Amino acid sequence: MELTAASRLPKSYGRLLIPAIAALLFALFVWISGNLAFQHYLALGYARAEAVLRLTDNALDADLARFEVVPQLIGDLDLIRALAEEPDNQALRERTNRWLERQNEVVQSADIYLVLSDGETIAASNYRKELSFVGQNFSYRPYWIDAMNGLPARFYGVGTTSGVRGYFFSAPVWDHQGRISGVLAVKADVERIEESWRNSEHRVLVTDPEGIVFLSTEPKWLYHSLNPLTQERLDRTTESRRYATSMLGELQPVSLEEHGVPILTLPDDPEHRDAGSRDYIIASQQMEEAGWTVHVLLDSARLKAEARMALIFVVLLLSLAMIGALMLRQRRARIAERLAMQRFHTNELERRVTERTADLARVNNRLAEEVSERRATEIELRAAQASLVQVGKLAALGQMSATLSHEISQPLAAARNYADSAAILIERGDFGRARENIAHILTLVDRMAAIGKHLRHAARKPDERLGAVDLLTLLDETLTIVTPRLTRSGTSLDLDVPKDLPPLRAGPTRLQQVLVNLITNAADAVEDLPDRRITLTARQEGEQVAIRVRDHGPGVPEAIADRIFDPFFSTKGVGAGLGLGLSISSNIIRDFQGQISCRNLDPGAEFTVLLPIAVPAETKA
Repeated sequence: MELTAASRLPKSYGRLLIPAIAALLFALFVWISGNLAFQHYLALGYARAEAVLRLTDNALDADLARFEVVPQLIGDLDLIRALAEEPDNQALRERTNRWLERQNEVVQSADIYLVLSDGETIAASNYRKELSFVGQNFSYRPYWIDAMNGLPARFYGVGTTSGVRGYFFSAPVWDHQGRISGVLAVKADVERIEESWRNSEHRVLVTDPEGIVFLSTEPKWLYHSLNPLTQERLDRTTESRRYATSMLGELQPVSLEEHGVPILTLPDDPEHRDAGSRDYIIASQQMEEAGWTVHVLLDSARLKAEARMALIFVVLLLSLAMIGALMLRQRRARIAERLAMQRFHTNELERRVTERTADLARVNNRLAEEVSERRATEIELRAAQASLVQVGKLAALGQMSATLSHEISQPLAAARNYADSAAILIERGDFGRARENIAHILTLVDRMAAIGKHLRHAARKPDERLGAVDLLTLLDETLTIVTPRLTRSGTSLDLDVPKDLPPLRAGPTRLQQVLVNLITNAADAVEDLPDRRITLTARQEGEQVAIRVRDHGPGVPEAIADRIFDPFFSTKGVGAGLGLGLSISSNIIRDFQGQISCRNLDPGAEFTVLLPIAVPAETKA
């Protein structure tokens, strides 16, 4: 008995050792997979942060570069030089103030002002405002000091007069004897740059040479330093009055590295440390010329959560694989047991095979009956489908007829008006004007034929040749079509089209169809409203002409704004339209290599059609 027990000990140890090794290998696999997952997702986040950093740095540099040469250009003007040489000339001061005010609007800067060699400001674009720079002394500002030394300068700071953040560019003003008589300064607004960053998942902050945050998507981080605020740094900042009276603080960041990716821990609220903090993936780049450092932060919590989800997915797959292996082992054991049972119960198995064969025969008969029934059902289904196709064709024919009637009714009504007017003119003996009315009728008849031709070929690209189209002439004909519709509903149409508008590259008939559709749709939108005004404007924008049709109706709901150009989509009631007008108009504009879009205003909606200008050869033809 002792020998038997001893012989069983190695087997028990083996049974315990195999699960232990499997558990150890499983834990090692999970640990390695976790490291790889976190490394992958954090590296991916760092790459995204670097890409955003490059875009942000380029955009910030390009935005500020617009103002860099402005002080030099304005400082070289005779008006500025004359005032710097004659600062007591009040008439010249008033003239310069008005000119700087206009130029400030053109340049789109925050302020433009002239500072004398003693630091006093004698002219400024904000001379009308309560917090005007006129009379203020800026001799302490570094940009004034550098410019007085003959160098163009730039400087970031909070305005000591206005309290508004800005980036200052300056250049010396030279008199006719080659001496520096003053400084011309331009202040660029940086808050609009900061506002453009706040719709992104990334957090952006910009620090000055002392490490103090002066631009940030998080307002609570402003005027807080990433570096310790030593007395030397505070003295340099105070000397330049960079932040005026703003209180400075420290963010006290914690820098570390996870899986080779730099991580920065920052508090959510620097003034309340108990509010918590977050870990951010940080990518930084210096702007050498400005002396700034741009930082892009990406919250690592979401990336870590994705890494954990990936790890859980891998663990689940491994677990399923292990469960599958166990199930396969059990299956093999059951098969072995079943084979053993077959050797001992051959007769029983033969009996069962016979019974199952009979069952299969019955099942085969039942399946044959079901196949026959399904074939009959399939024949009936095909017949029903053929009927539905025929019904669909009839429905499509009815819709096309309704659309044709809708498109032709307006020019037909106009032709009727011209015919009645011609009859009256003939009775009066005014044959000249009667012939003009008859010519208009013929034009409308041709247009109705063209509309019918377009509706027949709406599904394919038409063969109408594109050429130069005069929009004013086309609008005169369009008014003939839409005037009865507008008059009937009491709707007014205001046209704002310059006479020197270049011709468009389009087809006149199809472009007129688009204009008629947009105007009638606008009339439908304001039909039951007190404000039934429609405005049609046209302006040249580069190599294109923008035609805008605006109503004062309820607008287009946001939920369906992306679907209004789809075929058969309509917001009108049953029987009021097929939803083909905007779809056909969109296809026409695309044929003209243009664009059509819609946006909501307050109130109403505005449809914009962008069409290319006709090339010189087409215009000459």
